[in-house]
Amino acid sequence: MKNRNVLAFALSTLVVAGIFAGASKEKKAEGSAGPDIPKVINIGTQQIPNDENIAKAKKFFDDFGIPVNLREFESGASVVSALASGSIDLGLVGTTPAVTAISSDLGVELIWIHGVLGKSEALAVKNTSGINSVKDLAGTKIGVPFGSTAHYSLLSAFELNNLDAGTAEILDLQPADIYAAWQRGDINAAYVWDPTLTRLLTDGHLVITSEDLANQGAVTADVAVVRKEFGDKYPQLVAEYIKILSKAQTIYKNNPDEAVSILAGYFGISNEDSRNQIQGNVWLNAREQLSPQYLGTSGNPGAIAEALKKTADFLVKQQSIKESPGLAVFQKAVNPRYIELSLE
Repeated sequence: MKNRNVLAFALSTLVVAGIFAGASKEKKAEGSAGPDIPKVINIGTQQIPNDENIAKAKKFFDDFGIPVNLREFESGASVVSALASGSIDLGLVGTTPAVTAISSDLGVELIWIHGVLGKSEALAVKNTSGINSVKDLAGTKIGVPFGSTAHYSLLSAFELNNLDAGTAEILDLQPADIYAAWQRGDINAAYVWDPTLTRLLTDGHLVITSEDLANQGAVTADVAVVRKEFGDKYPQLVAEYIKILSKAQTIYKNNPDEAVSILAGYFGISNEDSRNQIQGNVWLNAREQLSPQYLGTSGNPGAIAEALKKTADFLVKQQSIKESPGLAVFQKAVNPRYIELSLE
């Protein structure tokens, strides 16, 4: 699953020892890249209050060792398109776009969970709409980015409440367009994520959240994916990316107030809004992600593969994708080895 900011290129001296396996222990000249090191790494990002944006705000990517091109996208579907074209190497997406990519055999692997979605992604309705439950949505206009975790959650909400989604007019809108349509009065409901969600709540209220839906079996998350071709060629580089995310996670785990302040300044929001948005998701450190509940280990696949399979089955039912591969396909596409490498 989102709107996000772009940082400038970062270039620093590359000390190969300890970063790239099998490389020389000598320092490379600044800006040089050996035959086994790409000249630049392209990362698709979004404007979401998570570990990656803490890393961007703290300029952790400046120490990556090679130039990092952070490209901003409005939704996971756009990130998947960029991955498919080869224009980016890694990307931040929701589990629904990840499922679409895996089901379409686009050659991507899920390597990290930025956050299990909770209250930071939800269905908001205008205070003047008269809508107080999902069952009240019939006959309304609802904005949501198609192919996103929010879209999956919205359709799940309809199904769990035995309401035909066809009774409402569901519009494919990106977060910025949702806010504009909300302001104009073109829609009176939207399923979207922070920071756009918080902006809608100035004159709206929540009906159901992704946390509510997760408790009913519709689990969603923001995840990092990598092109398999890139990961296979540069495993230590991907592990270094994981280390940067882990470093940002540590800030939140050890000092939540600092994380709140960092993201408030980065997004230009209040500390209160920042805290609410951060606490809206479940943050996991590297070792927690290797537990059976999430990615599992290289030898023992975790439960997230089952959640992806369940999402794919649902999307087939909704005619959003053509077919749902077997569980083994999703287990193979969840690759914890980069986290394992980062911990060595």
